[in-house]
Amino acid sequence: MDLRSALLCVGGSVCSFKLVHTLLGGLQAPPREGHRAWRQRNIGTSLAHSSLSGAWAALCFWCHPQMAEDLISTHTRFSFSLVTLSTGYFIYDALDLLLNQSFKRSWEVLLHHAVVVSCFSVAISSRLYVGFAVLSLLVEINTVFLHIRQLMLLSGWRNRPAGGSAPTTDPPRPTAAFRLTSLLNLATFLVFRLCTLGWMTRWLAAQAGQIPRFAHTLGTVGLGGITVMNVVLLYRLLRAEVLTDTRTSGKDH
Repeated sequence: MDLRSALLCVGGSVCSFKLVHTLLGGLQAPPREGHRAWRQRNIGTSLAHSSLSGAWAALCFWCHPQMAEDLISTHTRFSFSLVTLSTGYFIYDALDLLLNQSFKRSWEVLLHHAVVVSCFSVAISSRLYVGFAVLSLLVEINTVFLHIRQLMLLSGWRNRPAGGSAPTTDPPRPTAAFRLTSLLNLATFLVFRLCTLGWMTRWLAAQAGQIPRFAHTLGTVGLGGITVMNVVLLYRLLRAEVLTDTRTSGKDH
């Protein structure tokens, strides 16, 4: 795939995810407006991307395991197409956030997207490091459960409805579906997010002498920043799921 075709794929991806966002708006019953409704559509679109790209990335390594041995120059058209599609998604999502949400609330996500698009652009233009880019998309397997959890919170599906007519002082209890989603979210976070980022960091350090300084610096700075963001995200999840439950249990005794 030449550079012109790759750019067309990126542009087509931007339009496709805009279409997904629009279709999700039509599926909301009843159709709603406002920031909360937009937020649900935005997360739903992100869920569509993470589901597709996470499965696609795993399939790339399953069908072509040689790519795992050479993350610099070995790739297939199938894996290259995944990188162009995801680049288009991150561009689309950044534009969607800039148009619909304040910078103060979205700067972390925008920074993440800027780093990813910069790194993926190097892979697309040079046709190198495609395997490394595909490896990073294994993180999206965890993002599936992260987005499902967010949608459950926005839709009010976290807690069981209060039973009976008598008032109660008992704290609300999460549903079994929400607990399962939270458990899968934390488990996949450790496996597909922290372990993947750790492996990428180790690989990047080992390749310091074989990668041009610009590419190595961009990868190191970008990966370092994303790793810090994910550590903060893990803390927030643990505080919301584990520490909150611990405090609640302590009050019951």
